[in-house]
Amino acid sequence: MTAGHSVTITPDDAHVEVRLDGELLAATDNALRLDETGLPARYYMPKSDVRMELLQPTSFHTSCPFKGEASYWSAEVGGKRHDGIVWAYEAPISTAAEIAGLMSFHPNDTEIRVNGEILAG
Repeated sequence: MTAGHSVTITPDDAHVEVRLDGELLAATDNALRLDETGLPARYYMPKSDVRMELLQPTSFHTSCPFKGEASYWSAEVGGKRHDGIVWAYEAPISTAAEIAGLMSFHPNDTEIRVNGEILAG
């Protein structure tokens, strides 16, 4: 880890809902909250709590030195495609192992509510 940079992953009993153009994409009471230096909190949720039938995998990947390689999915809602709005670390580095296979949604592209309050992106 870079000096002064931290990633903290903790279970969160909050109710988290994700919507896109009013369509519910995910809802969970089993989220993990990831806090990373310089970034807003992100919520990671099990695929079983995500409407995977609305998502299509992309060929896009990014690499993070603190979490590993992320894979992305796009969503199709109301006949409109929204590219790369959700990601997961299928095989994260050991310090982020808790989020393996869990999904997180980009708050600038979706509406994320945590216990009813909109999460700022």
